[in-house]
Amino acid sequence: MNNINIENNEIINVVFFILLAFLSMFLVLILFFYFSRKKIVQIEVNKKNLEIEHQKELINSVLSTQEEERNRIAQDLHDEISSKLNVVSLNSYLLKSENLTEEEQSVIINNVIELTQKAIENSRRIAHDLLPPVLEKFGLHAGIEELVEEYNSTKFVEVTYENNIHFESYLVEKHLHIFRILQELLNNSIRHGKATKVSIQFTNFENKKTCIYSDNGIGFDNSMSKNQKGLGMKNIESRIYFLQGNFSFTSKPNEGVKMVFNFN
Repeated sequence: MNNINIENNEIINVVFFILLAFLSMFLVLILFFYFSRKKIVQIEVNKKNLEIEHQKELINSVLSTQEEERNRIAQDLHDEISSKLNVVSLNSYLLKSENLTEEEQSVIINNVIELTQKAIENSRRIAHDLLPPVLEKFGLHAGIEELVEEYNSTKFVEVTYENNIHFESYLVEKHLHIFRILQELLNNSIRHGKATKVSIQFTNFENKKTCIYSDNGIGFDNSMSKNQKGLGMKNIESRIYFLQGNFSFTSKPNEGVKMVFNFN
C-alpha cells in the first residue's frame, strides 16, 4: 500500500513538474512575444517620428527657400527699381525749376528716359526670374527647351534634352518646381561638377512621370552627406516633396552624378 502511495506521489510530482514546465514555457513565450511586440511597436514609433522630423525639415526648407526668394526680390526691387525711380522723381522735380537752360533740361530729360528704361528692363528681369514667360505661356516643355538653349549657347557645356511624356498645361506651379530643380542641377553640374555634358530625359517609368538627369562632371563621394547639402540637395528635395515624388541620387568621384526623380 505504501509503495502504491509512493508511486502515486511520484506520478503527481512528475505531472506537477511537467505542468510547471509547460506553464513556465508558456509564460516565457508570452513575455517573449510581449517584449518583441513592444520592440516592434517602438521601432515603428521611432520610424514614424523620424519621418515626421524629416517632413518638418523639408517644410522648413520650403519656407526658408520662399523667405530667401522674397528677400532677394525685395532687395532687387530696392536696388534695381526703387533707387532708379527715386532719381527719376528727383530729376522730374528739377524740371520744374525756372532757371534751367535748354541744355540742362535736355540732359535731365535724357537721364529720366534712360533711368526709366533701365527700371523697365530690370522689372522684366525680376518678373522673368519669378516665372519665365515661356513657361507660363507655352508650358514646361518649351521652358526647358529655352533653358537648354541658354546653356548650350555658352559653349561651355552640351546639354541634351529628350521628352517622352505630356505636361498638363494647367499645372503651372508644379511645373515651376520641376523647372527650378533643373536650374539647380544644371548650376551644380557646371559650377561644382565642372561638367561639359549633361543629359535630361523625361519618361514614364512604372506608371510614374520620371526625370533622369546625369552629367560627366567630377562627381563626389556619395556617402559624404555634407557634399550633398552643399550642392543644394535640401532645396531640391523640398521641391520633390512638394511634387509628392521620390528621388535617388548617385555619384562617384570622376564619374559624374545621376539623379532620378518622379512626380505626380
